[in-house]
Amino acid sequence: MNHLGTQSLETKRLILRPFTEADAPAMFRNWASDPLVTEYLIWPAYTAESDVADYLRSVVKQYERADCYEWAIVLKELGEPVGSIGVVNLREMIEAAEIGYCIGRRWWRRGIVPEAVTAVMRFLFEQVGVNRIEAKHDVRNPASGTVMKKCGMTYEGTLRQGARYNQGLCDAALYSILKEEFLKIHKGGADHI
Repeated sequence: MNHLGTQSLETKRLILRPFTEADAPAMFRNWASDPLVTEYLIWPAYTAESDVADYLRSVVKQYERADCYEWAIVLKELGEPVGSIGVVNLREMIEAAEIGYCIGRRWWRRGIVPEAVTAVMRFLFEQVGVNRIEAKHDVRNPASGTVMKKCGMTYEGTLRQGARYNQGLCDAALYSILKEEFLKIHKGGADHI
């Protein structure tokens, strides 16, 4: 794989860019402090903006590594981050990346996450050289699976008690897409989501 680090990406409505420490207030306000947003994630809702700032300092430090991929999802019309998307697990030997994402509740069901996921998949497939992208979700959170399907991912099965999120051990639905499948769906740069 050709690791390039977190590069800025742009779509019709979004700018995906590296986080900065200055994003702490928006991250805290827009999604990280909301227990409904974090209900099915691996990290609990933040209770203090200073803790978000500490987290973002660690993210900014990780950007020194070429294999770090963590984006702020910035809605152009708002001009500030409303969510995040990143690679949560890289498996170099099989050229695979697992992605994870979250977005503030005010922006649910507006097609923002599929737009962000598609942009990240395009970057990982076409520039980094990933061959397989996967994602999984707590089966009690089917909306996340809907995003995966909209992005062309295929349901592969359910990992029984295969993940631990804020609700504890849970069954996790696994989805994936291969580079050849993505390129067939999105040929010529068109995004059909």
